Amino acid sequence: MFNTLPDNWKAFLDWPWEKIAPYFDDLASRDLTADTVESWLLDWTRLADIVVETRWWLYINTTLDTTDEAAQKAVTDYLTNIFNPAQSAEQVLKQKLLASGLEPEGFELPLKRMRTEAAIFREENLDLETEEHKLVSDFERTVGTQTIVWDGEEKTLRQLEPVFIGLDRDQREKMWRVASERNLEDRAKIDEIWVKLMALRRKIAVNAGFDDYRAYRWQYWRRFDYTPEDCLTFHAAIEEVVVPVVAELNDRHRQHLGVEVLRPWDLGVDLQHPADMRIEPLARPPLRPFKTAEELEQLASSVFHKVDPELGEYFEMLRRVGHLDLPNRKGKGPGAYCQTLDATGVPFVFLNAVGIHDDVQTMLHEGGHAMHALECAHLPYHQQRTESAMPMEVAEVASMAMELIAAPYLLKSEGGVYSEEEYARARVEHLQGILRFLPYMATVDAFQHWVYTHHDAASDPANCDAQWAELWDRFVPGVDYTGLEDVKVTGWHNKPHIFSVPFYYVDYGLAQVGALQVWRNALADQSKAVKQYRAALKLGGMVNIPTFYETAGVKFAFDAATLHEVVDLAMDTIEALEG
Repeated sequence: MFNTLPDNWKAFLDWPWEKIAPYFDDLASRDLTADTVESWLLDWTRLADIVVETRWWLYINTTLDTTDEAAQKAVTDYLTNIFNPAQSAEQVLKQKLLASGLEPEGFELPLKRMRTEAAIFREENLDLETEEHKLVSDFERTVGTQTIVWDGEEKTLRQLEPVFIGLDRDQREKMWRVASERNLEDRAKIDEIWVKLMALRRKIAVNAGFDDYRAYRWQYWRRFDYTPEDCLTFHAAIEEVVVPVVAELNDRHRQHLGVEVLRPWDLGVDLQHPADMRIEPLARPPLRPFKTAEELEQLASSVFHKVDPELGEYFEMLRRVGHLDLPNRKGKGPGAYCQTLDATGVPFVFLNAVGIHDDVQTMLHEGGHAMHALECAHLPYHQQRTESAMPMEVAEVASMAMELIAAPYLLKSEGGVYSEEEYARARVEHLQGILRFLPYMATVDAFQHWVYTHHDAASDPANCDAQWAELWDRFVPGVDYTGLEDVKVTGWHNKPHIFSVPFYYVDYGLAQVGALQVWRNALADQSKAVKQYRAALKLGGMVNIPTFYETAGVKFAFDAATLHEVVDLAMDTIEALEG
């Protein structure tokens, strides 16, 4: 029977629920024994793969063009008519497997996740989650269609980033102010979306039996290996170890710029920072490593092949099937992502590239996610290898470590695009970016902890503005926002994760500490570090976070001592590169 399922999402999209339901009914009616559980899980996998992949393709289409109303309607219709009924039917299958007491090989952790999913599942939340998705789409459409006129041409805000990292301070300030004013034009609309999201999320948490949405979301993400209190410990460690380092970097940058105070439009400009402060710094135009998306693809392919020939072939697979959409354009959704597609077996990578070095890093990052999906594609069951099976703290090590271990191959001498001087600049930019990111991550994560444990207060956007400003002052030192207070307090509007995937952000910080340790290992033995990295990726969702990290040759940590170790390594490397 299950061989009649289409393996093409477009064909499956034509199937009404009445045609799909018998497959779930068949699984629900079978006898489940030690002899039959393997074939039962394989059939469930085939069905789950196509149901989930169809959902993701419809979502991908909404991000490729946020103005496409037909695409928006298609995803909403699918969620309502197919995906939500499928979720209810899946709940029956989960309960059946759990009641059987069977534990197939390699299924210990998937079963633990399944128990959690079954415990928090509520039929009444399915429609609420569909409404939540509509609101998130409204937010993404609002942000994705923001443009301004610059030098007589309509530009997306992302397309202005090369100006933000340019040498002309007056131009940077002008661009920053114009872009910020454009953001503020949508302030009321984004606040309205936020209020509605907060109301929905409260209902979802209460329906599932939780006192607050944070407690619900912790179970939703199946965070078995650490607690909210561990996150607060991590925030404090970042404040102790990283914030002073970033303050030092910012003050040094201020001195080299020759300005009394550092303003937000000063952070992106690149200067050669000689160790001897008596030497005049050299202002340099931004790195422009590629002009077209094709050039970025070629560079990424070369780099991935250097890291490991098989990983390079994985990337070529993405190119062959057309699963890359890299250039920025008007109407395209914000950010970047890699979407696992289990039925097809080849993930999809989405960027907003405009020709700067940050795009190269993002390509390596999302490419790391793609490698992860392909490395664990050998696992037989949907629940072992699908995107939701892998903790984000694991998935983000795959991407962030790739940024670091692939970096040497950006050199021209290694087949890349950068001279020795340009490579040094790119590495310094990346490492400084990591150091600056950690306090920003702490700001975003601490903000969400406050929001969802102070639901009434946080339902008023004005209170969110005040809390964001307080956290910004705590974690982001040395940048003067005098006269720019409205921009500062609404900074949370500029972080899509806060709206679209609550509590998916600390994962980046924890994974960054893991990735820095992978890099440390690679500096000692690149070949061994890559082997350990690949061995960890192949585990998929079969092991817990500490075991994944141990397989990769690193440790899962929140403490100041581990942070000191990797931050000191980053700073020593920066100083060596700057000479």
